[in-house]
Amino acid sequence: MLIGLISDTHSLMRAEALAALDGVEMILHAGDVGSQSVLSELERIAPTRAVFGNMDDPILGLPQRLSLVLGGVKVHVSHGHELGSPTPDNLTHRYAADVIVFGHTHKPRIEIRGSTLVVNPGAAGPRRFNLSPSIALLHIVNGHASAEIVELA
Repeated sequence: MLIGLISDTHSLMRAEALAALDGVEMILHAGDVGSQSVLSELERIAPTRAVFGNMDDPILGLPQRLSLVLGGVKVHVSHGHELGSPTPDNLTHRYAADVIVFGHTHKPRIEIRGSTLVVNPGAAGPRRFNLSPSIALLHIVNGHASAEIVELA
């Protein structure tokens, strides 16, 4: 199973992000979506689930968090702003899951805490903080998860 992870689009849907997500079976957006048009574009690629980010308008009607089981793997998705400054440590202390996906910091990272894979796909939207735009791909095979960061040109 191949899952696309994206965050912090802030209403900008880059063609490079769409290309990088081509072929995924599902897309999880970790908040700061910005607009319904972003979700509509992602839905053209694969079924998309998104959570509310601190910059999102409540009119989007996004949930604060998602808890899903994908390929036998429990996945938690939230923006991370609910923890102030999200880190792999405080996320794993707050949420019980095999994989935790978050955004907010715009910094791509993949870390393991105990038996939990923690993934921030980075920000796919407007460039900020001198960071390159990115997404991530989550691979689930035989109940095991791994992830990779994909930098966008």
